Amino acid sequence: MRDAAKTTDALKINSVREHRKAARLTQAELGKICGVSRQSIVSVEGGDYAPSVYLAIKLARALGTTVETLFETE
Repeated sequence: MRDAAKTTDALKINSVREHRKAARLTQAELGKICGVSRQSIVSVEGGDYAPSVYLAIKLARALGTTVETLFETE
């Protein structure tokens, strides 16, 4: 139950995974574009790691969206 709650909370934190899948990119491909490891992308998508401002901007650009859209606070 705790893992399910964590997953739900992570989805509320960011929509990186949703945008990555819509862009038809793998985690490894997105990581390469942004200059980080696949594991970094896994951590960001899972809500375990808050990316730096620079990485958030790179993610948004790579996914064709804005930082605000990827990381909504509500």
